[in-house]
Amino acid sequence: MHLPLFGELLLILALAGGILLLFRRFKLPSILAFIATGMIAGPHGLGWVKEVEEVEALAEIGVVFLLFVIGMEFSLKKLISVGRTVLLGGALQTGLTIVAIAGALHFGGISWPSAVFIGFLVSLSSTAIVLRVLQEKGKMDGAHGRVSTAILIFQDIIVVPMMLVTPLLAGKSSNIAGDLLLLLGKMALLLVTVFTAGRYVVPRLLRAAVKGRGNELFIITIVVICFAAAFATQAMGLSLALGAFFAGLVISETDQAYHATGIVQPFHELFLSFFFVSIGMLVDAGLFLAHPIAILGLALGASMLKIGAAFVAVWVLRYPVSTALHSALALFQLGEFGFVLAMPGLALGLLSQDHYQLFLAVAILGMAATPFVMGRSERISRWLLLRFLPSGVSERLDRLMRVKREQRKQLGGSLHDHVVIIGFGLNGQNVATAAIESGIACAVIEEDPELAKKAQQVGLQVLHGDGSNAHVLEQAHVERARVVVVAISDPESTRKIVACVRSISSTVYVIVRTRYVREIQANLDAGANEVIPEEFETSIEIFYRVLRKYLVPEQRIRDLVGQIRNDHYSMLRGVASGPAKQPDTLLIPGVEIATLPVTMGRSKVVGRTVAEIQLRERYGITVLAIMRKGRYITNVSGNARITTDDVLYLLGSPESIVKLDHDLR
Repeated sequence: MHLPLFGELLLILALAGGILLLFRRFKLPSILAFIATGMIAGPHGLGWVKEVEEVEALAEIGVVFLLFVIGMEFSLKKLISVGRTVLLGGALQTGLTIVAIAGALHFGGISWPSAVFIGFLVSLSSTAIVLRVLQEKGKMDGAHGRVSTAILIFQDIIVVPMMLVTPLLAGKSSNIAGDLLLLLGKMALLLVTVFTAGRYVVPRLLRAAVKGRGNELFIITIVVICFAAAFATQAMGLSLALGAFFAGLVISETDQAYHATGIVQPFHELFLSFFFVSIGMLVDAGLFLAHPIAILGLALGASMLKIGAAFVAVWVLRYPVSTALHSALALFQLGEFGFVLAMPGLALGLLSQDHYQLFLAVAILGMAATPFVMGRSERISRWLLLRFLPSGVSERLDRLMRVKREQRKQLGGSLHDHVVIIGFGLNGQNVATAAIESGIACAVIEEDPELAKKAQQVGLQVLHGDGSNAHVLEQAHVERARVVVVAISDPESTRKIVACVRSISSTVYVIVRTRYVREIQANLDAGANEVIPEEFETSIEIFYRVLRKYLVPEQRIRDLVGQIRNDHYSMLRGVASGPAKQPDTLLIPGVEIATLPVTMGRSKVVGRTVAEIQLRERYGITVLAIMRKGRYITNVSGNARITTDDVLYLLGSPESIVKLDHDLR
């Protein structure tokens, strides 16, 4: 039996693998590699692939899996309780973009339905590319990283209503009101089905499928749920992808959601690659060569409109101008969901073939430019601010939205000998908690309004703004602080903040949190006193606990940890820092000092005296001291009684101390 599709699939995958390696070297998105594969192998390229319809069928499966995974990543609870940034910021960004694009296109002679639909396509940005770049740059936890992610979440959700509205825009009905009511009825039926299945049917089905050895039954069950839902929505006159999305929502409410996502992910990535290959096959490369100026102009115009809409949306949420500009520069491109939405628009006549080719060209250019624009967003935003928004205008815009006014009211002149925490993410919150418990005054600098509000709710004094802004640092009275903790994820911004702090105060102690060890020296050069990298602090915590289990003396462990930190983690990096230093040990072979906490109320030891326990005779151990309720008993006699919550300082062999530790439990 001869199946030419197999040979063509082998050709597609091999070509895609080679192009992926090339694109990875130049740090280009993998999506573009698959599109380039389709352009080369497709009918408009070398014509190697003849079975285009079969590849498009595989691509449709990829779209089904894409919406299925998206549904599993959003639980119903998240959809109900999405934050203000997601709802308001996302709605403003998409709404303003649609209005601007539709108005411009209608002014250019395109009908309103087609103009609005093209506005739908342009309003969506690339979730896959933007999140990948944010993760690589370590900016997911930064203010503009969180804002961009929130707007992308809204875009992923809003694409579903866009799919539902598309047939109505195409005018396939003479009774729009009746069709709209029918559509709402179908959606209500779907929601009832989702609630019922998610509450009563699917959880039991998955619990039964996950029992026993192997994943075969579970995989089949997941795929059947996905495809059955897709088939059901298609039978109702809706799209396959919509059913897959609701199936994902149902599974997201079960205990097996993460397990299911991990299983489906490889299928999703494989078939989705065929989707982007099929998109590439539709691209006419000759269009680029025939009208390069027009395509570049359209791409630039669409990008400028999207940047403007995103800037306004973020600024209205009372973020600083700099954060709004960084977020806008991350969302300027057209996204992969635009490809998904364009297919029914092309079939329904909302897009002509020429307009579709232009859309593909503009989308591909924007995706290709995204890593470079986001990598240089600091320079671009600085140039735009200096060129179009001088510092006085920028500050007036911030004051107009009351970005800093409320913080000035809260911060008084009482701050002295305090700690300034820049960034109120997880690390900043932990530092603040420890400071509050210790009675240390805190001031927090945070760009994100929601995190700033969270800091205010726990009673902290908060400044909403950029930590690299000298004026903001002065309002936090850095010159009177004892410690400044920089706990943000953006390496470049961290160095700017440290340098700005040093320009104000040369005496404050600056502690920096970084993700990687390679960032240590740059922060030390900028003026930091201490740099703590996350990747090796985790290792230190692990080996600390390991050594404690082996009853290595506490002081010896502390000396080792101090040596590693003082050498900037060179031991963990495998970097030689001079002749190896032998750890301090007792000179008596087979004997060491250890500490044992007495935590149990019942044992062979608790409640008895040292003489009754016969520590020396039975265990070969000498009690050097006992710590009880913060007080040390150094002259331990035979009449000393051991009680719960004591800490024993012991001298003996490791084996005997292990035996005593066992008897204490």
